[in-house]
Amino acid sequence: MKVLLVSVDGLRPDAITNHAKAQSFIKRSAYTMHETTVMPSVTLPCHMTMFHSVDPGRHGTVTNVHMTQVRPVDGICDVLTKAKKLCGFFYNWYELRDLARPGSMETAYYCKGRHPDWGKANDEVTDAAIKALSEKELDFAFLYLGYVDEAGHKFGWMSPEYMAAVDNSFDNIERIVNTLSDDWAVIITADHGGHDRCHGSDMPEDMTIPLIIFGKGIEARELEEANIKDIAPTVIGLIGVEPCEDWEGKNLL
Repeated sequence: MKVLLVSVDGLRPDAITNHAKAQSFIKRSAYTMHETTVMPSVTLPCHMTMFHSVDPGRHGTVTNVHMTQVRPVDGICDVLTKAKKLCGFFYNWYELRDLARPGSMETAYYCKGRHPDWGKANDEVTDAAIKALSEKELDFAFLYLGYVDEAGHKFGWMSPEYMAAVDNSFDNIERIVNTLSDDWAVIITADHGGHDRCHGSDMPEDMTIPLIIFGKGIEARELEEANIKDIAPTVIGLIGVEPCEDWEGKNLL
């Protein structure tokens, strides 16, 4: 099986409780609205954990500035490349370039998100991902959508502007999902939540994120528990590759 991993930066579970498109995915998914992230609940540390299945204390990135690992742990793309699988990255926040080591991506597309066009940046990276998936035999694709987090910082989490960014994100997710063949599984999650106009604390609003997993053969059910460290082993398990022995998370399926 192939896997599309979608990270909607700053997405809180309660933002999609009554969201029609999100709920249509949830109905056919293994899911939880109580996945926990790690401290600090900040974008780059959380994504490093998402990809490397270890706490920030182990991978060493504790702010939005990447730190070279002292005792390197392979990430999703490193493990897949060693297994001769092909990876693609599509993102609109530049700091995420360090989630994968040089040489571990078959293709990558970056566009800068900025006011007032963060919605267009989400659209653009989704367009690029759709194009690449139609042209290349990728085994893993990562789509990062940064608009929700940006709206949260500028207007406040759960504000009308924030919810409009959620709409944009799920419009794009629906677009790309509709292009996928049956041999693709989809994982939708977030790095952290948020409150007021910030995040980074251990408050439940910051630490609790959604997780939605669907695809052929995946049982629709509510997951009992999940942590962001479980994402990498779950991706690898779906693709049929052995996980890195240093990973701390578990395959949720």
